[in-house]
Amino acid sequence: MLEINLGGRRALVAGVADDDGYGFAIAKALAEAGATVCVATWPPALTIFLNLLERGKMDASRRMRDGSLLTFERIYPFDAAYDTLADAPEEVRANKRYKDVGDFSVAGLAERLKSDFGEKPLDILVHSLANGPDVRKPLLDTSRSGYLAAVNVSAYSMVALVARLGPLLRPGAACVSLTYMASERTIPGYGGGMSSAKAALESDTRVLAYEAGRAFGVRVNTISAGPHASRAASAIGIIDAMVAYCAANSALPEQIRSEEVGAVAAFLVSPLASGITGSTVYVDKGYHSMGMAITVPARSP
Repeated sequence: MLEINLGGRRALVAGVADDDGYGFAIAKALAEAGATVCVATWPPALTIFLNLLERGKMDASRRMRDGSLLTFERIYPFDAAYDTLADAPEEVRANKRYKDVGDFSVAGLAERLKSDFGEKPLDILVHSLANGPDVRKPLLDTSRSGYLAAVNVSAYSMVALVARLGPLLRPGAACVSLTYMASERTIPGYGGGMSSAKAALESDTRVLAYEAGRAFGVRVNTISAGPHASRAASAIGIIDAMVAYCAANSALPEQIRSEEVGAVAAFLVSPLASGITGSTVYVDKGYHSMGMAITVPARSP
């Protein structure tokens, strides 16, 4: 029987802070396929995440098919906005949520992985990171700093992670990120430069597939997932409307489930997808293929 087998592989999923988003679903799918999973969590969310785990608040969602609970080999503090600890402003480093967690930068994450597991510790890298401080603002009202922050954390961080962690990847390794339809079509209300960041992420996926493929032998793909009403996505402000609209107007008229995205991610990083790199893979119930809404507004008399 043909099956996804990630036994003996170690994954790092960057951007897991609860059990509600695509990052968690991907982590669980990788574990179900046999991989050991480490996660990297934004320092302001780290304590809450650890408390939820310790108190068993996520046990139901952690339950796997064999009855065991999803466990994380390591949980690292990580802020994708900073390449090195020196890049973080003093007010960030001195913040109570940051000051005691150690080096939370991209370089710090790479060093922790090497210290914990050796020079070549990884087989799978998952980028599940996105943030735009002005996401509720139209592009015309987005500040320069807000726009650059969105691109920094949501797109450039993928470049930074592949650059720093590429040398840590074993032969046959694969990377995958998460993008969204706003990269190529206008989604009113999805603002703050986030659409630009997703477009950059998709372009970078193609370039990284070439550059990192030649440099490290790694495959790089991205998943264009349908909207999902996670806690993180609530920051958009219109996520419920986005989910309902896409469900009504997709080729398959139903909401996307997070485990469907997790399964595709597990496939893309597995040997079964060894011939796929530089691709944007749509997991959106066919919404991307539609050219007209199902419900057409009535014409004015």
